[in-house]
Amino acid sequence: MMNVTDDLQQRWWQLEAKLLAQFGKKPDMEGILFLIGLQETNFMPQKITKEQKQDMMHVAVCTLLAQSGFYVLEGHDEEGWPHFKQINELPVNGLIEQENFLKDHILLYFDKQGF
Repeated sequence: MMNVTDDLQQRWWQLEAKLLAQFGKKPDMEGILFLIGLQETNFMPQKITKEQKQDMMHVAVCTLLAQSGFYVLEGHDEEGWPHFKQINELPVNGLIEQENFLKDHILLYFDKQGF
């Protein structure tokens, strides 16, 4: 009998396989968040700083969790960076549950993107 976690893992592996086929490298969670951040900001610098990479990943997490009403996009600053406001408390879970929560939102994001 398959449970919800098995289904999530199966779908996650399918996404990893698609990203591997697309980019020639299997990305980790940080890589996927960075990719989403790039997608959401349309920011393509020649050289990116560590701080900009962290900002991209923050944008990605906020974008992902906005899908479930935890954050709302407030607008963009003069440089085009999106700014979010947290409007609901995040569920407090263990590390595995938090990772699965984020994976589920990543899968939803890519599904909405038609990937």
